[in-house]
Formats: sequence, C-alpha cells, structure tokens
Amino acid sequence: MASLDSQMKIVHGEAGYVLEDVPHFADYIPSLPTYPNPLRSNPAYSVVKQYFVDEDDTVPQKVVVHKSSPRGVHFRRAGPRQKVYFKSDDVHACIVTCGGLCPGLNTVIREIVCGLSYMYGVNKILGIDGGYRGFYSKNTITLTPKVVNDIHKRGGTILGTSRGGHDTNKIVDSIQDRGINQVYIIGGDGTQRGASVIYEEVRRRGLKVVIAGIPKTIDNDIPVIDKSFGFDTAVEEAQRAINAAHVEAESVENGIGVVKLMGRYSGFIAMYATLASRDVDCCLIPESPFYLEGKGGLFDFIEKRLKESGHMVIVIAEGAGQDLLTESMQATNQKDASGNKLLQDVGLWISQRIKDHFARQNKMAINLKYIDPTYMIRAIPSNASDNVYCTLLAQSAVHGAMAGYTGFTVGLVNGRHTYIPFNRITEKQNKVVITDRMWARLLSSTNQPSFLNPKQVNEAKKEKKPPTQLLDGGNSKDEQSENHVDNNIKK
Repeated sequence: MASLDSQMKIVHGEAGYVLEDVPHFADYIPSLPTYPNPLRSNPAYSVVKQYFVDEDDTVPQKVVVHKSSPRGVHFRRAGPRQKVYFKSDDVHACIVTCGGLCPGLNTVIREIVCGLSYMYGVNKILGIDGGYRGFYSKNTITLTPKVVNDIHKRGGTILGTSRGGHDTNKIVDSIQDRGINQVYIIGGDGTQRGASVIYEEVRRRGLKVVIAGIPKTIDNDIPVIDKSFGFDTAVEEAQRAINAAHVEAESVENGIGVVKLMGRYSGFIAMYATLASRDVDCCLIPESPFYLEGKGGLFDFIEKRLKESGHMVIVIAEGAGQDLLTESMQATNQKDASGNKLLQDVGLWISQRIKDHFARQNKMAINLKYIDPTYMIRAIPSNASDNVYCTLLAQSAVHGAMAGYTGFTVGLVNGRHTYIPFNRITEKQNKVVITDRMWARLLSSTNQPSFLNPKQVNEAKKEKKPPTQLLDGGNSKDEQSENHVDNNIKK
C-alpha cells in the first residue's frame, strides 16, 4: 500500500516498518525499457559477492528502540541495481556546485565523473560553471576522468560556485535544450530545496531527467543523515586555531585565547573541535544560551578559571549569543544571496566585552588573543576520512540515477548509504541537543557550567524526558519522523 505525492512515497512493509521512499521514473513515465547493469558483465566486479543491492533492502532510521516503540521509519538502501534505465551512450550528465565552499567538493565531482565513466561507460558529462545561474548565463565545462584526475587534492570547487541565481524555468529550459538527462546537484539545505523545485518542474513536464542531490555543509546541520561531508576535515583544521590560542594563552599571565568557529544555527563544529582538542575551557554554541554578568555568568567563570590555571581558551560558534548582541548593538535584518540572516561578529564582540569587564573590575590584568579561522577551515582539501565518504556518496548518487531514481539526496543513515526524499532533509535543521549525552560529555571535558540562568534551569527541570536519540549529538528524529509519516498518510 502506498500513499503518493510527487516527493514522498509512504510504503508499509509486511514486518510493520514504514518506508519513506524516493520517486522513480516509473511513477510518472509508463512503460520505460530497462537494461542489464553494465557492471554485471564487467570481469573486475565478478569476484565481489553481494555487490548488487536488492530492491527490497531498506535502512532503519532508528538504531535504539524501546520495547513499546511504534513502527520504525526506513529509507531505501543505496547501491547498484541489477537493471538500469539508461543505455550508457544515451546518458548526458551534468554536475553543479552551489553555496559556500566545503572540503570534499572536488572529490565528489571527481568521483561522479569517474563513477559514470568507469562503471557505466558514460562519456558525456558537463560541469555547470558558477552555481545555479551557470545553467543559463555561463559556459559549461567538459568533464572527463583525465580532467578531474587530481582535483581532489585541491580545496574549493573547479566548477565555481555562487549563492542565489535560482530561476526554475530557466534552469529546466537549459536542461531540456542541452539534452541533459542526469543532474547532480551538490550543496547545502538551500541548494537542496532548489533541487527539489527543479525536480518538481522536471516531473511536471514529464521529462526523463534524474535530479540527484549530494548534501554539503561543514556545519553538519542537515537532518536525518549521520553527518555531512567536509565536517571531519573542518573539525580537524579547527584544531590548528585552538592549538594556537592555547599556546598564546598559556605563554602569558592571565592569558585568554578566543576562537570563533563556523556554526550559524548549529554548534557541531565548536562542540566536536572542543572535544577533540581537550585544551578548551569553555565552549559556547547557539543551542545553549548564556549570560555574562553576575554569579554563574561567563565573566564569573573566566575569573575563577584564570585564578585556578592562569590561562584559558574559549571556543565560540558564530551563531552563539546573538540575542545578547542585539541587546547591545543595532540589530540588522540584512541577508545574503541565499536568504541567510547576516550575523554580527560575536567573536569580536565577546572579546571586547571580556576586555571591558576586566578593565572595569581593575582586579586582574588579562592578555586576550582573538583568532578567527572561519574560512580557513572550509577552503582546504578534504582529509582521508572525508575523501572516502565523498567517494561513497558520489557512487551512491550515480547508482541511484542509473537505476531510475530521482528527486532524492544521498546520505549515510546509521552507517549505511541511503536514498532520502528531498523534503526530509530540507524540512528542518539538525541541531545540538543540549539535553543529550554528547553535550554532557563536552561539559565533563571543559568542566564549564551550563550558564543557564535560574529561570532557564527551572524550565529545563519541567521539561519531559526526551525520546531516545538516534545518534549522539543531535539526530533525534524518531518522534518527529513518525509524526511526519502519520501526517503524510492523512493527506
């Protein structure tokens, strides 16, 4: 039994699970021919047992359940199928990168090109120059395995990128005019929302065109998936800034090192960089409010830590404390081309407030150094872990496209690669859950207080116990996803 709309297929399995399926050509184009997967006749793959994925294979979103838990949500498992919906010579693919930079972009581009070419014999692959607007206002780049051979060793993206520029009709007209039938879109949540709209228009026109997304953000704020590519590299690179801040702080009397890291609405980079470093005394993130003055406030903690250790390191995410900034600075409603609100520089602000506080107190002379590696941590090549992850994401996208799936994004769920409907990864942002054990682990590492004021403490005590978490640190989607399924069934 299935309840269909153009983005979501809800399928009830015999064992009681609920499959949140992705669209397929067969949903809106009848009687399409299929062909044997070229990998079946490739001698190199003959020794690989169980390489092909069964059509009934699914991946559960939950890994920890209670005995009274309701039905589980599953996603379709990614990987090569026995049959494909394209002849190799008929494929005309394109790749586009949108939004901000991220370690691993070039690796994903390389592996899409090499996967299409080496596994499926595709030889017509274009790169779209400069993001979404490149579909209708810029030249394309011919991509071959030779062209992309060593691009994974570089940061950035060889295709160029931009924010905004999304004009659905112009983009789909360009896709149609160029004869493109596979579109690979690499970008964050805003980019994936744009990809979803492109898919809707492609389907409305009845085109045999795959729209496949590869989610990208170093902030790790995309829901459902275990993590986004580039995150590990960003956390690793952030260590350099934290180490520098620590050296500066411990080399002088009452030294304070302040490091600002990316994290507009989610503090994952700051949290994991803090845990990895072990030299951080205080981590401030958007999800955990704090206050400055008075007993139990940030200034009080800094004074105590300096008296104990003689130095300290503070890591702050760019989106932390924005409510405090708007109280002391003129608020801005400006937005960037992607529609994100432009934030005040909390790193400079908190550094100045700390200096002003100790100058007023006239008790203790401090020596503060501020380090902002914001763009340094994203403009580098991906590390070994992310390179492997990017390779598998790219190959999963290629296999899904050749198998006729469309309107999907690829992602790791509980360690397994899956195909996920666009709307599931664009409906909300993944955030650090401060009632979760991962945040408690950070507190045990830094030995910092919660910085919650008395009113917030009382509210926290009144809150009900949260549902079992899917993964440590924020992917707590169990209850929400089941409500999401129920709502879709009722529609």
